[in-house]
Amino acid sequence: MEKEAKKEAFRKYLESSGVLDALTKVLVALYEQNDKPSSAVEFVQQKLGGPSLSEYEKLQAEMSELQIRYNELLTLHQEKCTQLEELKSSHTVASSNENAERELPKEN
Repeated sequence: MEKEAKKEAFRKYLESSGVLDALTKVLVALYEQNDKPSSAVEFVQQKLGGPSLSEYEKLQAEMSELQIRYNELLTLHQEKCTQLEELKSSHTVASSNENAERELPKEN
């Protein structure tokens, strides 16, 4: 009995959220196609607003390229931060040495 109640609640949820209408419209569009598409799943995905398989693969390739570029830039950034810290510390040491030299009394 509880199982039937869960099913009914889920059906009402799908209906109130518009999922049933959207799926019905897509399935009707598929039914009315004179030349049925080779991939019904891709047809449904496309009609529901998702990318086609070729678009998805293109986006995956682009994402991979961007991830590689991001990793390269992150590595470069880390190297530059290390160089900056080295320059700061060498500048601090040089400034300390200059100040120490100025404070030493000059011998005549």
